[in-house]
Order: sequence, then structure tokens, then C-alpha cells
Amino acid sequence: QVQLVETGGGLVQAGGSLRLSCAASLRIFSTYNMGWFRQAPGKEREFAAAIRRRGGGTLYADSVKGRFTISRDNAKNTVYLQMNSLKPEDTAVYYCAASTEWGLIWSINGMDYWGKGTLVTVSS
Repeated sequence: QVQLVETGGGLVQAGGSLRLSCAASLRIFSTYNMGWFRQAPGKEREFAAAIRRRGGGTLYADSVKGRFTISRDNAKNTVYLQMNSLKPEDTAVYYCAASTEWGLIWSINGMDYWGKGTLVTVSS
């Protein structure tokens, strides 16, 4: 059974940093492209960042570019999201997701597996 488990969420002041982790029980983790999505209260889930199977490329939403960094450790079956210069509008539940296809990595419908999410709250 595939499991993606996110950790690292919490409460932080504006301007602060958090590092999210996602541990995956995927059989061959390195064959999956990994993404982070987020869903703010009352809003739809949106793409934040993604990384290719072997870390050879990344993609970011404009709203997080320059502040967030996605990385992965295939030996640990883990993907990370380093979030710096956090803003109140970054407040959301952050979800980890996995996909075998890169072409739709930005799309909710393009993901094969999802975690249950971790809450990030940024106070002003």
C-alpha cells in the first residue's frame, strides 16, 4: 500500500522558515516525480513545486519562486520543501504527491498518489 506522509508543518511568523518533509513508501521512489500542492482555507488546491525523478529538474509556481526550494533524497525515499520568507498568504494545508508523468506534474489530475497533508500557518 502506497503511503505519503508529510511532516514539518506548524505555526510560524511572517518572514520565518519551515521545512516540510514527505516520506514515501513507493516501491521504487526514484521512478516517481514528486510534487507539493497547497490548499488555503476556502480555496482550491494549487500547485506549489515539483521535482523530477532523479532531481534533474524543478518547477515552481510563480507565487513561491525564489522563496521555496524543493529537493529529494532518493536513498531515504523523501522529498522536502524548504520554505523561506513566509507570508500570511502561504497559510495552507500542504500536500505531497507523486506522479510517473512529468508533463502534468502541475495538475491535480496528473498525480497518482497523495498524502494527507500538513498544516502551515503563517501569522502576520
